[in-house]
Amino acid sequence: MTTVEAINNANATLIDVREPYELETDGFVPNAINIPLGDVPTKVEEIKAMSKPVVFFCRSGNRSGSAAQFLQSNGLEEVFNGGGFQDVLDVLEK
Repeated sequence: MTTVEAINNANATLIDVREPYELETDGFVPNAINIPLGDVPTKVEEIKAMSKPVVFFCRSGNRSGSAAQFLQSNGLEEVFNGGGFQDVLDVLEK
C-alpha cells in the first residue's frame, strides 16, 4: 500500500502530530486526531488499537516521520508518514 492509498483508505486513522495552536493558526484536516509528537510515546497502545492503516502528518513531514518511525519500532506495521497537512488535504480533495 502506498501512502496515497493509505490516506484514501476509508478505514485509515489520520493523526496530526502538530501542537494544538498550529491547528488553530495553520488549519487542520477534518476527522484527523491531534496527538502532539511529544505525547506519542505515552499513547502507543492507544494508537496500536486504532483502525489501520495509521497515517501521521504534521506541518512539513519531519515530525510525522519521527512518529511513524517510533511506532514502527514499537511493532505497528501499517503506519505511514503522510508528510505535511497540506499534502494530506490535497490527496483527500482529489
